[in-house]
Order: sequence, then C-alpha cells, then structure tokens
Amino acid sequence: MNKHLKLDIVSDVSCPWCIIGYQSLNQALTKLADDISVDITWQPFELNPDMPKEGQDITEHITEKYGISVEQSEQNRLMIKQRGLALGYEFGNRGGGRIYNTFDAHRLLHWAKEYNKQTELKLALFDLYFKESGDPSDHQKLLDVAKSVGLDNEKAQQILASNEYEEEVRTLQRHYQSMGISSVPAVIVNDKHLISGGQPADVFEQALREIAKES
Repeated sequence: MNKHLKLDIVSDVSCPWCIIGYQSLNQALTKLADDISVDITWQPFELNPDMPKEGQDITEHITEKYGISVEQSEQNRLMIKQRGLALGYEFGNRGGGRIYNTFDAHRLLHWAKEYNKQTELKLALFDLYFKESGDPSDHQKLLDVAKSVGLDNEKAQQILASNEYEEEVRTLQRHYQSMGISSVPAVIVNDKHLISGGQPADVFEQALREIAKES
C-alpha cells in the first residue's frame, strides 16, 4: 500500500549541500516510488541574512565565516564538486565567485507554491547560482528565472518591487529557527521527523521507509 509523506525542506538557494541533498533525496524517492509518495514544500533559510546587496567574494566569506584557510576552502569546494558530479549535478567553476543576499528569491519561492512551481523554481535558482554564477539578489535575474519556469512575469515584477510575502517568509524563518534548525538542508517529514544534511541516497531511503512504516 502506497504511503504518503509530507516533506518540508528547509534550505537556501546558495547552499551547495542543499542541492546535493535534494539530488540524493530524489534518487531515494525514485527507488521508493512504488511504496511512498511525497509532497515537497521548500521552506526559507538564509545562510547570510545580513549580506549586503553587493555580496562578498566567496573565498573571503568562507574563510572568515568558518575560520579556515584558503587551501581548506578550495579543498572543500573540490569535494563538493565531486559529490555533486557523483549525483549527476555539475557545479560550475565558482572560482572568484561571490555570495549574495537571497531573501527576494525566498519571497518568489513562497509565491511559486501557489502554482505548484516551487520545486521547478528552486532548481532553476540553484542552477542560476551554481552553474551560471548568477546573482540571486538581482531582480532581472530573478525575473528571468521565474519566467523560465512559467510564472507570470508581471506578478513577479510586482512582488519584487514591493514587500509582498516579506512577513510570511520572515515568520517561516523564525518558526524553523525556533525548532532548532541552524544549518541546512533540513528535511522535516510529517512535521516531526528530521533528516539533517546532504545525506547519501541510501540514508534518505532507509529513513523514509522507517517513517512510512510508522505512519
């Protein structure tokens, strides 16, 4: 008998482990397709909520934030790239890239849920940042991405030009922070089970099987 699970994925569009985690989760869901179906909602998390509009050099940011050397930062980047390739996701060459504020991207993602376009938009935003080295705070870039997944351009412009969905997104951010989520990705199943981090596909598969048995 097919079990249905509710998945909330708390993540940021500039988080490499978030796309790695999704690729792993997707592989697990493919294996589970005969037994388990899911509804996925993407929930907002900002890795750098205080990031100014001009952003920051990514190597500078990582070494400052985590207290590691430039060499360690490059090693981590290479490891992430290899992990992505193993899951079928090719990170672009992010040498010399920048990290940006992502709040407006989260506002569009909140809106996209109304049209069942959240996952399409989220994946397109990952590609914008990781494959194209694009700026997810740039309104024109955001409009182009929203249009590419079939969302209404005029409405997207209206949202970005206003503070629409700002309070809704802030409320959700506070909610997940109050649950103790301080790093992403975090996959919350049926509002009570937490799977943290960019886990391998078999870890997701086993966890979801066990949760489905309890449901």
